[in-house]
Parts: sequence; structure tokens; C-alpha cells
Amino acid sequence: MNDARPYWNPYLSGVALGLVLLGTYLIMGFGLGSSSAATRVAYGAAHLIAPAASEANAYIGGYVGPGKSIFMDWMVFEVLGVFLGGLVGAYSAGRMKHLGVDRGQGVSIAQRFLLALAGGIIMGFAARLARGCTSGQALTGGSVLAVGSWVFMFAVFAGGYITAPVVRRFWK
Repeated sequence: MNDARPYWNPYLSGVALGLVLLGTYLIMGFGLGSSSAATRVAYGAAHLIAPAASEANAYIGGYVGPGKSIFMDWMVFEVLGVFLGGLVGAYSAGRMKHLGVDRGQGVSIAQRFLLALAGGIIMGFAARLARGCTSGQALTGGSVLAVGSWVFMFAVFAGGYITAPVVRRFWK
């Protein structure tokens, strides 16, 4: 029996997200995003494993080395806040009573984790190619009416519409 309360109202959540976006423009001078946080953490990990090689690299060297920290980017803290906000949202909706892995009937837990990992790697690679993530493109770019961001979002929705029938079979 699922006794969890419904999710938060999407319209109120959207308004709240819009206010957060407005606040970041007013306070920080730019909008939301998250891919730079993952990039910083990855560069920090590379620096732990091979400090000399990462400092010598022309691209990564700008982020790591003496006097530099992965925490020198406010988006690292933004992503931590998003994680904590997700926990608060799940807890307030009564959805943390039974921890588990959501998956379809024909998908094992290992397959679910592998599919999630593969999707995350593809999205991370694509975010670096696009020089931004979906939240940065859609929220920040869309809010300033950037044409490329609007084209991107239409492509995302079209891709989701086309892909949905293919992946839906995993959730039945």
C-alpha cells in the first residue's frame, strides 16, 4: 500500500523555481545550471589521482592546482542545495518511508543502475559538448529568450516524445 502524499503542486513549484532563478540573477548576476559542478568534481578527482598531469593540462589546469579548489564555483553548492531540497521534498511528501529502486517488472536492480549510469554519462558528455546542461539551457537561456535555448528545448521535447514509446516497455 502506498500511503505517500501527492507530489508538490507543479504550478506552485514552477513559480518557486522561477523566483529562485530571478533571485540568482539579482544576487549572483547569472542564472541556474549544474553541469559545471559535475565538471569541477571530476577535475578535482583527476587532480587527486594525477596532480602533475591535471595541472599540466591546458584545460583542466585552469581549475586545479595550488590556490584553486573545486569549491571555488558556487554551482557546486547549488547542486548540494538541489540534493538537500530533493530530500526535503521527498520527506515532506512522505516518500522516504520505504527506500528502494523504482524500476519496471522486467528490469533488475543491476540493469536499472547500469541504464541510469549510461544515461548519466551520455548526458554529462552532451552537456560538455553543448557547454551547458538542460537546466542551464532551459531555465537560464530560456528566461532571457535565447533562440538557441528555445531550439534546444523544442529538440528535447521532440526527442522525449519520439523516445517514450521505446523506453515505456521497461516500465510496464
